[in-house]
Amino acid sequence: MGTLSYAATVSIDGYVADSDGDFQWTAPDDAVFAAHLERIAGVSTEVLGRRTYELMGFWDTYPDSADSPAAEREFARHWRAIDKVVVSSTMTPERLTSERARIASAVSLVELQRIVERAEGAVEIFGPTTAAEAIRAGLIDDYHLFVVPRIVGGGLRALPDGVRLDLRLAGHRVFDGGVSYSRYRRR
Repeated sequence: MGTLSYAATVSIDGYVADSDGDFQWTAPDDAVFAAHLERIAGVSTEVLGRRTYELMGFWDTYPDSADSPAAEREFARHWRAIDKVVVSSTMTPERLTSERARIASAVSLVELQRIVERAEGAVEIFGPTTAAEAIRAGLIDDYHLFVVPRIVGGGLRALPDGVRLDLRLAGHRVFDGGVSYSRYRRR
């Protein structure tokens, strides 16, 4: 049986994208990228929305050649090995870039729990919209939050409004560039 996790890179004021939809400010430096690489090594399944899947499709076709940075090649290898559940009512199978991906028009909390029970490692929900219902239901075991020292003033929130959860700090690190990483576990 796996665990259910949620990872997000957020502004200090809690947004993953600003009010214009821009998230370029979340781009990791080498040290933060290495932390993401370490985190994703334990992920066996990703549950993500169509837009996030299309964005991450970059890693499905990333060149595995000596011309590419070693950390990026390793991330791409991990990404390609992960099973993916793309939650979308508009995506079509011919738009999938991974043989390990399948489309689900919706994933209920019951189905999400089945995915976690069948997983051999961590199941990660990627994207705040896709994760919102599981967060509200208190199903997330681990929260991986990378906080960028920036205030964006509005946009797409990392966590849904109205949620109250009691979490405990399970790990914390501050990177030279000012990004802080905190891992929280459900009590």
